[in-house]
Amino acid sequence: MLRFTKLEGCGNDFVVVDLRRAPDHAANSADAAVALCDRHFGVGADGVLAILPAANPEAVARMRVLNADGSEAEMCGNGIRCVAKFLYERDPSTRVPELPIETGAGLLRCGVTLDARRHVTHVSVAMGRPRLLPAEIPVALPGAGASDERVLEHEITLGDRAFRFTAVSMGNPHAVVFVEGEGDAPRALAEAYGPALERHAWFPRRTNAEFARLVAPGHIELVVWERGCGITLACGTGACATVVAACLTGRAKVGEEVRVSLPGGDLLIRVEPDLAGVTMRGPADEAFEAEIDLPSLLARSRARLGGA
Repeated sequence: MLRFTKLEGCGNDFVVVDLRRAPDHAANSADAAVALCDRHFGVGADGVLAILPAANPEAVARMRVLNADGSEAEMCGNGIRCVAKFLYERDPSTRVPELPIETGAGLLRCGVTLDARRHVTHVSVAMGRPRLLPAEIPVALPGAGASDERVLEHEITLGDRAFRFTAVSMGNPHAVVFVEGEGDAPRALAEAYGPALERHAWFPRRTNAEFARLVAPGHIELVVWERGCGITLACGTGACATVVAACLTGRAKVGEEVRVSLPGGDLLIRVEPDLAGVTMRGPADEAFEAEIDLPSLLARSRARLGGA
């Protein structure tokens, strides 16, 4: 039986499995992610977070992110808050002032806020420096070659409409579109144009697609079409990338905390002066802990999907 914990951050929900003693477990696979994340036949989640042994000696563990479609993401902002909560509450050796967790985007340090029962309620994450050069994101514009110019409000056509996007990487790629008019709702745009933006030819690794509106100074409304997941209730790296894009385009100020309102709740994001780093602060909550017969689940999933 596979022991797992269901956690969520602003409604972005995950199946968390501690595989530090069994990194080769079947749960650490694309097939398992697809089966576990199925909301009708499995546990149901936006992704699986596998906690693995760290290669970096400074880290307490490594987080591997497997999306609901089985693809792997370099990083997940809501996910790392959930992993920090899981580790801090279950493993005394991880109860340090700054919890260092290895990710596909590098070593990230997490600070926790505790309630009276010593349970983690919020986690702040030093998300590192945003990557802004095309090769770092990656984004490959036609005729650009090996450009060193940032991609700021570049026009892109998606189906029947043209948009302007800013490209940012927070260890994973993001294309941020700001909605200026009152007539377009970010949710409707994300549903209609998110799939095309995710898989546009300019993004060789696909991209997360952000549709944002500046509500007031220091406050952004955001809906994200996540690469490999579709629309989720929240996206931590997407919120960070959106505030970076806002700072680059004059919609927000570096050094000031910006409230990002997502369908599942609010995240607080601060971009450091000179774009030296980004800090994210938000909740992490546990839904339940349980066991599941993974071999049987995988067999049913493969039969349903027509696999061997």
